[in-house]
Amino acid sequence: MKFHVDLEYVQTVAEVKDMEAKSIDLNQSVYELCKKYPELMELLAAMGFKDITKPGMLASAGRFMTIPKGAALKKLEMDKIKQQLAENGFSVNE
Repeated sequence: MKFHVDLEYVQTVAEVKDMEAKSIDLNQSVYELCKKYPELMELLAAMGFKDITKPGMLASAGRFMTIPKGAALKKLEMDKIKQQLAENGFSVNE
């Protein structure tokens, strides 16, 4: 008995599951988000949240700081942040 596996379908399903897994709730703290998605720290630093990479900063200020609060402090545009997150495979929930 032979089975045919449509690899294109399998890859598409895997991509959808991966994208579903990268859902960001803007009400969650930066600490919680980076704990869930470690790659997010580097992305946020590249967008202008450079302090996040300082030792202890994520564990202290990151516990109460959200992405929108940090954007306001750093004078960064939330629309651009959301766009960058989307371009890097994250879906943003507000």
